[in-house]
Amino acid sequence: MGKEINIRKEIATRKFKQTNRFFYWIYRTIMKFVGKKYHAHYEIVDDVNDCKGPCFVIFNHLSRIDHMYVNEITYPKRVNMLAGYNEFYRSHLHWVFKMNNVLPKKQYINDIVSTKAILSIIKQGGSVTFAPEGLATNDGMNKPIVPHTGNLLKKIGIPVYFVELRGQYLQNTKHCLDERYGETYAKISLLFSPEDLKSLSGDEIDAKINQAFRHDEYEWQKQKHIKWTTNGRMCHRLEDILYKCPKCGSEFSMEGVADQIKCKVCGNGATVDEYYDFHKLNDDCVIFETPSKWVNEERISIIKEIRKDAEYSFTENVEIGVLPNDHYLKDYKTSEKVAKGVLTVNHEGMNFKGENTSLYDFNLSYEELYTVITELDSSYFNVYVNGEYYDIFPERKSTIKISMLVEEMHRLHVNKYKNFPWNDYMYENL
Repeated sequence: MGKEINIRKEIATRKFKQTNRFFYWIYRTIMKFVGKKYHAHYEIVDDVNDCKGPCFVIFNHLSRIDHMYVNEITYPKRVNMLAGYNEFYRSHLHWVFKMNNVLPKKQYINDIVSTKAILSIIKQGGSVTFAPEGLATNDGMNKPIVPHTGNLLKKIGIPVYFVELRGQYLQNTKHCLDERYGETYAKISLLFSPEDLKSLSGDEIDAKINQAFRHDEYEWQKQKHIKWTTNGRMCHRLEDILYKCPKCGSEFSMEGVADQIKCKVCGNGATVDEYYDFHKLNDDCVIFETPSKWVNEERISIIKEIRKDAEYSFTENVEIGVLPNDHYLKDYKTSEKVAKGVLTVNHEGMNFKGENTSLYDFNLSYEELYTVITELDSSYFNVYVNGEYYDIFPERKSTIKISMLVEEMHRLHVNKYKNFPWNDYMYENL
């Protein structure tokens, strides 16, 4: 008989250490070779290797390969990276994570294991890198960082470096997992000294990080005008993000095929070229200048709807996936499906009711829920229910609508996860 596996216990009891220099060198060498195709540009304003003690390295999270850029720009200083808790259950990452002492994190909830792991590395004189947003961007724009990140940084009081990333989302979007080749950039600088952290409040630190992270990949692309080599699928599943037709207002009617996105109801649409520019199918089409402007209008529509309608409710047929405990996930899966049912998002919160079993039913209030996580791509999302990871697979392409709906319901009723000051215009005249 093989050795009995208890993944949850193994993660909870693991003793994390600084990454072994040899394994770190192997990882860096492989990533440096792989990264040649990304045409990466690096700029060091403040060298993290001048910091002889522990530090944090934070980065704005644009794609699933951001770790490569952080590793390269900080090398040879070893930094232990945080990764989503569920990633530790995936067979192709299990050995790599263990050898490089990657630290687990349950996003958007209080996670004692993660906090202990971080403190352990710091006490050993090591450094930790993480993305304060909690997930890679869905749409090329940064999300607010996890509330109270500043309190953690202030309490620990070590230098905080910032790796500013540009172009990585355009290289690896959430709606299409193809790699696209153009140019990418990474720049590192010191964001907070220990003295800065002492003088600022936790809220002020959060605000400064959010300002430093302020970015729109599509606006940046307009300025840089980089030509991207693609597989002829610039609009593949783009309707995951751009789910609402700006002409007729139909939802989930857009369809992206090859380099064209088009409404199945009214025919409104456009093509997208290798510079990420829209070109209307005809003069009567109504198309926003960039996908990010399109997404912002979808958010404004949600804000108006929920504040106008006290009985607002959105329902979706979904499947639920959970993490196994006695074996690792294969075939790049992030969970195993266990139930079907109906998901509802309304002014009370988010709830799920199963069809044939109530084992996975849940009710989450906006006190405990302020956004959802798109771990791999925009076709599904996940939440934590009583500390347990749940993947949620919608029947329609509604993940991004649900994500924005949860965020705006939270802001209406609780507002710990605040929107940015530069988005205040979205709430005017309501």
